[in-house]
Amino acid sequence: MKDQSILLDHGSGGKLSNELINSILMPAFDNAILEAQEDGAIIPVNQGRLAFSTDTFVVDPIFFPGGNIGDLAVHGTVNDVAMCGGVPQYLSVGLIIEEGFEISQLKIIVASMAKAAAAAGVRIVTGDTKVVPKGACDKIFINTSGFGFIPDEINLSASLAKPGDRIILSGNMADHGVTILTQRESLEFDAPIQSDSAALNTMTAAMLKAAPGIHVLRDPTRGGVGTTLCEIAKKSNIGMKIREKDLPVDQSVMGVCDLLGLDPLYVANEGKLLAIVPPEQAEAALEACKQDVHGKKARFIGEVVADHPGQVVMQTAIGGARMVDMLTGEQLPRIC
Repeated sequence: MKDQSILLDHGSGGKLSNELINSILMPAFDNAILEAQEDGAIIPVNQGRLAFSTDTFVVDPIFFPGGNIGDLAVHGTVNDVAMCGGVPQYLSVGLIIEEGFEISQLKIIVASMAKAAAAAGVRIVTGDTKVVPKGACDKIFINTSGFGFIPDEINLSASLAKPGDRIILSGNMADHGVTILTQRESLEFDAPIQSDSAALNTMTAAMLKAAPGIHVLRDPTRGGVGTTLCEIAKKSNIGMKIREKDLPVDQSVMGVCDLLGLDPLYVANEGKLLAIVPPEQAEAALEACKQDVHGKKARFIGEVVADHPGQVVMQTAIGGARMVDMLTGEQLPRIC
């Protein structure tokens, strides 16, 4: 492309739109379904259940240690489908680009999306591009939708947790939210901090194979682990007991949280999951999680109980008890 930045004409549907699609987007997301360039993707469908999810990503800054808005958008939707028990297969991509956005940056973002999709085993098969006047959006926003089929033997829901179930967290909390905050505020620390943004569908597939009776899978994104556990407790009408000493947090991340007055229990993650597992399959699920590159620090953090239904109670490190409530308000806006 001759131009070095996005023009309004790139979203007009005319010649420049066609040039943008065919010189940047099509080569990056290349596959037979997309190449047809119909109004939508035409995909053969088998019988069974479909997991379908959509999300819009407006993270600020758009580039951060551990990723950028492009691979974050792919990871986020892949994970939402995977948490339903679905095997993610196809994605759509909607780009809203601000006039004047540098094409070199768009190429980096698109390449990251293509790499993330390939790593997750999904294909980007349809999409849309709009360009808005300068100031009408902040650089670039991305919407991704995705779907995958759910195997017949899998039945996951936030309403299925039962007393006796054990709770697994796949790794350290708060990496993504703290990374975005430190970048936004230009804070520098001796130890590097980076986002945990990652696709978890390989991990979920392995866990469900080892423990097909898993009751709940959720990725604790906005609102963090604390809010996600509260949502599950309310939907299942059960209680939860978690242990503060078993909640994993990187020391550098904990230092930032202490400095800024943040509770890592409520800070966003983009590459972690919570699993609620029947006790007889809990060890198998944990071991399968640990075998994944993104789950090496997985551990049990608590149990589901019949007491105090709808509430989460944390045993503190000093032996006390603390009620864990849902996050109120937006602790860190525009983190995904």
